[in-house]
Amino acid sequence: MARVSPESVPVRPVARHGWVQAAAAVLTGLAVMVVLAALGLWAAGAADLPDGAFARVVMATVVAAVGGTLELSGNAGVLAETRAGLTVIPLSVTLAGALVIGAGFLRPLRHRAVASARELAGWAARIAVLWLLALLGLAFAARQTFAVDVGNGTLSDLTGLFDAAPKVGFTTDVPLTVLFGLVWLAGVLVLTVLVAPGAPLPGRLLRRQESVRPAAYAMVVLLLVYVALGLVVALVSAVTRGHVAETFAVILLGLPNLVWLALTLGLGATWNGRVEGPFGLPMPHVLDQILRTPDVSTLNLRTLTAYDTGMWWLMVTDVVVLSAVAFLMAARSPARVRAWQHALRLAVALALTVLMICLLCRVSAHYGLSLLGIGELGGGLSGELFLRPQLWQAVGLGALWGLAAGFLGALLARPVHRRGRVETP
Repeated sequence: MARVSPESVPVRPVARHGWVQAAAAVLTGLAVMVVLAALGLWAAGAADLPDGAFARVVMATVVAAVGGTLELSGNAGVLAETRAGLTVIPLSVTLAGALVIGAGFLRPLRHRAVASARELAGWAARIAVLWLLALLGLAFAARQTFAVDVGNGTLSDLTGLFDAAPKVGFTTDVPLTVLFGLVWLAGVLVLTVLVAPGAPLPGRLLRRQESVRPAAYAMVVLLLVYVALGLVVALVSAVTRGHVAETFAVILLGLPNLVWLALTLGLGATWNGRVEGPFGLPMPHVLDQILRTPDVSTLNLRTLTAYDTGMWWLMVTDVVVLSAVAFLMAARSPARVRAWQHALRLAVALALTVLMICLLCRVSAHYGLSLLGIGELGGGLSGELFLRPQLWQAVGLGALWGLAAGFLGALLARPVHRRGRVETP
């Protein structure tokens, strides 16, 4: 039978009116992100913000979710000074938007095996143009100023006497927001093409997909499995321990922040952090206990198990889930791929995944007020929260775990009949 090369497969381009499809993909993804952010902030109590600021805070949350830059500013009159800063990505909103936009990107290309590079680039460019317009709208809408309640007493009298009522606000750095938002979109579209089993590729890349696509798919499954496990644990906690509103705020805004942090901790990674003042980490409470110390604290399996011996389940969960995704990766690869190749590919993939988690899950927040240049005032008006990883230690541990899991997955997948197997008569 004649063999048909990938280059000879007819390519049916996306319809020329694909702007409608691109608009649908962008608007659907944006709508999902806005709704998720609004529900999460509502559950967190942000609906009571003054001056109708809730909608602008929702826009700011979406901007942060796509990598945009928020700038906090303070003003407390000529005799007072405020300082504030916030760096955190609401990854629940980020993940939902990425999944929806990725699905919208692939929809016109479904049932296709091959697509030219020019066609893929043109289709991505349409989405990027519309996404750029959405980013500009978000960036100009996400700005607001709030007055800080200093309570009653001497501090309130001083701020009134010197016209130094503290205010803090936020705005967006429009150029950086557009830049990072477009980089975020490019990353989503590239990962969608790499990961989705049915995504069409240019003919020249079809032969190389077996070295990238199974590992990339396995890492996406790994991250989504952890989100699903975290969702189950959070719902059970809400039912058994109460705090339903706070729990749903965490689910809708920052569940991946916590579960992907737990993934790295189970690998043996170390994070450094501190909690001071009114700031706090939502759940589990043990994180707040470990980090609320006068000095910088260490967060790893050893310090977690010192508070709760049950935290060893983090490592056990990593072993089980990584073994499963390593088997999935090997089962989706041709049989001619050797065990050491599986191990090396999974090591690289897991190291890159851990690097991404470390960059996305770091947190930094601070606020302070001083009068007449005399230090920071207490009374709950100043505080600091930060959490950052020991980056290269975490990446190295991810590579080592990937090597071990890759070998194990290759051994477990040997009995599975896979593509490329040659049967011996």
